[in-house]
Amino acid sequence: MTTQTLPAPALPRRLAAIIYDALLVLPLVMVCVAAGLGIRQLLGSAADSLLPATLVQTIAVFSCIGFFGSFWLKSGQTLGMQAWRIKLVAMPGNELTFGRVVTRCVSALLSALCLGLGYWWCIFDRRKRCWHDYLSGTELVLLPKKPKKEKASKRPKEPKK
Repeated sequence: MTTQTLPAPALPRRLAAIIYDALLVLPLVMVCVAAGLGIRQLLGSAADSLLPATLVQTIAVFSCIGFFGSFWLKSGQTLGMQAWRIKLVAMPGNELTFGRVVTRCVSALLSALCLGLGYWWCIFDRRKRCWHDYLSGTELVLLPKKPKKEKASKRPKEPKK
């Protein structure tokens, strides 16, 4: 089956993958912010032990883009997407590039900031695409289940002599 013939995942499956990935990306953001705070301390700004809010937000955005971008460019799947059998692919005629990945990250944030309307859109779209799918030239596909491995034969083992 090619990725063009695979179905798109439904919204609940997408949201489950998002929650899974959020549990992974939040600690990464915290570590990156802590590193930024440590660098600030080393540079001699110990008088003010807080980072400006805009710097924290910038670190968070770049951490998220780095997390999702590295996974998507490598295999098209984050860990949450692997667990829920979802894969990011470029729309037909396009290629999955760094620019598309960054565009997808930024436009997914915009989809969420509009009260999630960009995500809810996939319920009404005939191809189950969200706003950020269209804006980035990418789409999500639902991968088929892997066949289960056959269990070892049930005949009893012969005792060793």
